[in-house]
Amino acid sequence: MSNTLDSINEVLLMGPGPSCVPPEVYTALSRPCIGHLDPKFIGIMDEIKGLLQELMQTKNRLTIPMSGTGSAGMETCFVNLVEPGDDVLVLKNGVFGMRMADVAARLGAHVDVLEFEWGAPVIVDDVIQQLGKKDYSIVAVVHAETSTGVCNPVAEIGALLKQTQALYLVDTVTSLGGMPVAADAWNIDALYSGTQKCLSCPPGLSPVTFSARAVDKIMSRKSKVPNWYLDLTMIVNYWEGESRAYHHTAPVNMLYGLYQAAKLIVDEGLDNVFQRHIAAHEALVAALGQMGLDMLVAPESRLPMLNAVKVPEGVDELKVRKTLLAEHNIEIGAGLGPLAGKIWRIGVMGHTARLKNIERLTGALKSVI
Repeated sequence: MSNTLDSINEVLLMGPGPSCVPPEVYTALSRPCIGHLDPKFIGIMDEIKGLLQELMQTKNRLTIPMSGTGSAGMETCFVNLVEPGDDVLVLKNGVFGMRMADVAARLGAHVDVLEFEWGAPVIVDDVIQQLGKKDYSIVAVVHAETSTGVCNPVAEIGALLKQTQALYLVDTVTSLGGMPVAADAWNIDALYSGTQKCLSCPPGLSPVTFSARAVDKIMSRKSKVPNWYLDLTMIVNYWEGESRAYHHTAPVNMLYGLYQAAKLIVDEGLDNVFQRHIAAHEALVAALGQMGLDMLVAPESRLPMLNAVKVPEGVDELKVRKTLLAEHNIEIGAGLGPLAGKIWRIGVMGHTARLKNIERLTGALKSVI
């Protein structure tokens, strides 16, 4: 009997995620599965926590990977920190800010959404004005808005919030591992990410970190966390201490993969990794410019790892993507929401962020267009 898996060929992943996976991570994923309470596995868990603290630039004790993709990390932050009636401010300039607002509203929060143009960053002066109108429990923003390729001014917003009692919640799904993320220096109280972007590990885990202030909020809740699977008041007992309390069966081999992926980044050096992303981004922008293709986002607000490219008039953007995949084994992404059909999203993430991949993509794109 034939095996459908045999038909899967390697694809150059240059969309909004997942990114290409290094061979060392594939090797780690194939290691023998052991019990999730095995002392050797507990040791790996502790090392993962340390690696994540380094990637996030934090000393937060509660820094762990959640079982689930980046969306599980988002849910983790909101279900643990939000109680019914809390005032939450979401700064929205893309799809993932919209999701934040949806999740907070489902938990019974009073949600204010401050909207900004898709393709442009959050305007700090507008945030200042909004903060003067109400005392918020949580202010949430996306660092690297994957739907548009915009980098939001997370550090500047964090500095503003030092003057308030609000907890600062930040989505770093696309930024972590590809550009500086400084949780402590930026006054971030809760941060979540995903493994499948710049960490170059298959999707399935969501690293999170919580400040001491955020932990105090969780532990002093008036009501139970409404999601059992993501309840940090229980999960923390599995991730720390001499004896570990079973909560759910951890995805052992996925955690092997995250350990190896994070170790590769730390061993290469964070600054070297960030520079590699910038170099790949600049090479891509230059090559696209020579082809007459324009970027959506202004240079000062562009992400290095997610590039929004305007589709030229008269070009069938879907046909281009399909041809790239079918004839060149290269994947790029489509626009979302109001940008659907208007842009391509080209990912230069993690292991993918190499000049040889930029050359391969732009050569193929040139022939297809």
